[in-house]
Formats: sequence, structure tokens, C-alpha cells
Amino acid sequence: MIIKIEGDVLDNLSKTERQIVQFINEHEHDLAKMSIVDIAFETFSSPSTVSRAIRKCGINGFNELRYKLTLPNKNRELTSINEIMNKSLVEATEVLQRISLTNVLAVVNEIRAAKGQKIYIFSRGLTEQVVKEFSLKLELLNYDITQTGDPNIIINLSKRLKKNQLVIIVSLNGQTPELIEAAQNAYLAGAKTIVICCSDKSPLLQYAYRYLVGYRYEKISIKEFEVTSRVPLFIISRILVDYLVEQENIEAADK
Repeated sequence: MIIKIEGDVLDNLSKTERQIVQFINEHEHDLAKMSIVDIAFETFSSPSTVSRAIRKCGINGFNELRYKLTLPNKNRELTSINEIMNKSLVEATEVLQRISLTNVLAVVNEIRAAKGQKIYIFSRGLTEQVVKEFSLKLELLNYDITQTGDPNIIINLSKRLKKNQLVIIVSLNGQTPELIEAAQNAYLAGAKTIVICCSDKSPLLQYAYRYLVGYRYEKISIKEFEVTSRVPLFIISRILVDYLVEQENIEAADK
């Protein structure tokens, strides 16, 4: 029995939730191969109901339940896959815990205030993939965006920044020399620099007008190259875009 529940917990479960728990306990040996959607289908419920039932039993979500199932499992493939999947859960959980909601609101307000003006977004390496998607979504929201990952262009553009002009610098480690120099140039010009990175020790932060610091997973799969996951940066950029859309919808509704 993978889920053991006491009397108080049992009383707090709905009829459907009890059936879900019963199904999980009766199919313990099959669950490692199943998804939360599979369980919902088999119990005539929904993924959200399955998740709620699991959490009411003191388990922090389906992924933790699946991890408990694979710990004694002799199938090394299943155990390895579950551990790999758990990395993404850790990244998502950590970045949501670490970013300040107040800072998110402040960054969104700065971006909204810069609408109608040129906004520069600088990045390097694999982080450029995050920035390209982020920039495209901002452009679809009618923001005037210039984004680049070219080091020479980054330096030259940063030297042309004007007072109060908005520049967004996105970096995983926050140690890229060209981005640090660009941040210095922006600071000296009196521009407003928003830094999005995953290191609280980044030199970029001392030049930031606003910042959001996420989480960097230390264990990387391909050790020969700097290809650390950019999932935290994608999450932060999504939060910013989604909140921008929400604010603009509210503003439109009020008119």
C-alpha cells in the first residue's frame, strides 16, 4: 500500500477521491508506467482531482508519488526516467519560490510604461532561444523590440542608450562579459536595466534597475558544453508575458 491514510484524512476525502486512492493502492505495481491522465481516465475523474486527492494524503503531487513507487523498483530504466523528469519539477518549483511577486509586478509595470518606445533585449548563447520567443510575444503585444545576441552589436547598442530607456538583459549564469559591459554602459547612460538571471552572485545585479533571479540546476547532462537547462528562464519569461496580457485585458475592459 503506497498511500496510507489515517482516519482524519479519510474523512476529508470525497467519494471520488477515496476511489482514486483505492485505485492507486490496488495498482501500485502498474503506476510507475502511468501518467496522472491515465489514472484520471481509469477512475472516471480528472487530473486535477487526482492531484488533489494525492495532496490531501500528505504527498506533494503526482511526481513525488511516482518517485516513491520507483525507489524500490528493480527496473533501473523506470527509476532513471523518473529522476530525469524530477529535474524539471525541481527547476519549476524552485524558480517559482525564488522570484519575488513584487519584483514581477515592478518589471511588468516598467515594460508597460515603455510601450511606444524602443526596448532592447540582450542575451548570449542558448539563452538567445528564450529571448527570441520572449521578444516575439512582446512584438505580438505591439511592443517595439530590438533583440540581439551578437556581442559587437550588444556593446555598440548599449553605448547608444538614452536616459530612462528600457533594456532587458537575460542570462543564465549572469557572468557573460559582453552582457556585463552592456549593463555598465546602460547604468552610466541612466537607462533602466532589467536583469533576468539565475545567479544571485551575478555582477549584472549591481547595475540593475529591476531584477528577477531564478534557479540554476547544478547537475548537467552534457558536461563538455555549457548547455545547462534554460527552463527557469522560460518560466520567468512566460510569467511576464502572461501577466502583461492580463493587465492589458483588464485595461481594455475598463475602457
